[in-house]
Amino acid sequence: MFRRPSQKQQLVQRVVVSTLAMLAIIIGVTLTVLFILGYRLDSGSGRLEQGALLQFDSSPNGADVLTDNVPTGLRTGSKQTVIAGEHTFTYRKDRYNDWSRTIDVNAGTLTWLDYARLVPKDLPVEAVQNYASLVGAKASPDRKAYIIQEKEDSPVFSLVNLRSENVTSTSITLPDNIYDSNTDNPDMAHEFMLRRWDEGSRYVLLTHHIGSQVEWIVVDTRNVAESKNLTKQLGVQVKDVQFAGTDGRSFYALMGDGAIRKLDLGNQTISRALVTDVESFIFSHTTKVLSYVGSDIDDATRRVVGIYRDGDASSYVLRSVAKETPLAIATGLYHGNDYIAIAEGGAVLVLRGAYPRSVDDVANLTEYSTISLDSPISWLSFSEDGDFLVVKGDVTFVGYEVEHKRSTIAPIASKADFHWLDKAYVWDDSDGTLKMRDFDGANVSKIMDVATGFDATLSQNGRFFYAIGKEDGGYRLQRVKMILD
Repeated sequence: MFRRPSQKQQLVQRVVVSTLAMLAIIIGVTLTVLFILGYRLDSGSGRLEQGALLQFDSSPNGADVLTDNVPTGLRTGSKQTVIAGEHTFTYRKDRYNDWSRTIDVNAGTLTWLDYARLVPKDLPVEAVQNYASLVGAKASPDRKAYIIQEKEDSPVFSLVNLRSENVTSTSITLPDNIYDSNTDNPDMAHEFMLRRWDEGSRYVLLTHHIGSQVEWIVVDTRNVAESKNLTKQLGVQVKDVQFAGTDGRSFYALMGDGAIRKLDLGNQTISRALVTDVESFIFSHTTKVLSYVGSDIDDATRRVVGIYRDGDASSYVLRSVAKETPLAIATGLYHGNDYIAIAEGGAVLVLRGAYPRSVDDVANLTEYSTISLDSPISWLSFSEDGDFLVVKGDVTFVGYEVEHKRSTIAPIASKADFHWLDKAYVWDDSDGTLKMRDFDGANVSKIMDVATGFDATLSQNGRFFYAIGKEDGGYRLQRVKMILD
């Protein structure tokens, strides 16, 4: 016969049930937190170990993901937690070459492997425009256009539209009132040379050489009649000019005396000397910082690298070395921190902190990392997002991950200049072959045979890879399909 529990028994039951429920909640929350923090049970040792989280993605996506050559059942984009240590991650997709990377991941970290570009196994080359001759080809930063120059003595250019699969072009002619046509001496040779696009992909800087005179001209590709002759309008002779903005009016210019000044076409003004004794400079539109290599104004036997920001009272020298020592400098911005890489001979010093606002603030930049190469450095550059640094020497290539302080060293035989293809890839055209590779030198892919010295670019959607090819009797703008139907 059923007998109702006593009050004492009921109380004990409630305490036991409540305790078990509380323990279940605590265990559940603890396991959830441990899972979020990347802890997993190592089947080999039976121990609970904190892992590393990997985020996978690729272009095109939907590639199978293998970890240490074992299928995971995952596809890009997805994520996976692995036990800390060295692992090889592979992306595999039908009709594409495998992409792989081996890295040593630390516990509790997140690594983004989301930049991979899968390369088709078959890359037939298609000609989209043909030219009898060609002396210049510059791709716009937004990947929507090429400006093509067929003859060096003619101010006529082709503007190629890459926005759609059906490539079209229009002809633009620089009005003769923009440049010195020298009608008094019609036999004098003219030479026009494309220099660079602005970051807004509307304006193009070119130089016009006539006799010993050099003119810098700003071409408005949307309204060529509004093009400006910077040399004539401001009455200056300069060695180099770089856009300081995207309005086609403001510039940084290296003058004949080695001073850098800011030029404003809109207000018809020339600034004071912002930096003096400069050999070369680069203005970064990402960091808004001008970095330069020059002579030490206090010691003619030494060279310096430094930086300048618009509005600062003065520039800031960051390094002074013996005059014969090769020097280079690059700036980057990553997760709110300023980074500066200084190459001195075959060594690179990476600084992190905040760009100085006064002489005393230089101390806010502290040593973050060092990188060594076996030869002098010929190319040094941060990626657009500042997360990768590429260092190229004569025989060695180093890719550096800013967040994880990971360096990958790869041998390289290319003497050609390197260029960023996108946020994680670089390209070069050594030996007449267009090649692309990851920022760390891995996954080198031969794309197509090309004429050297001209720009290559992906289309804006990454579907096509464009470059200039050479053929009997002329040149052609050609492409391969990178994302298959």
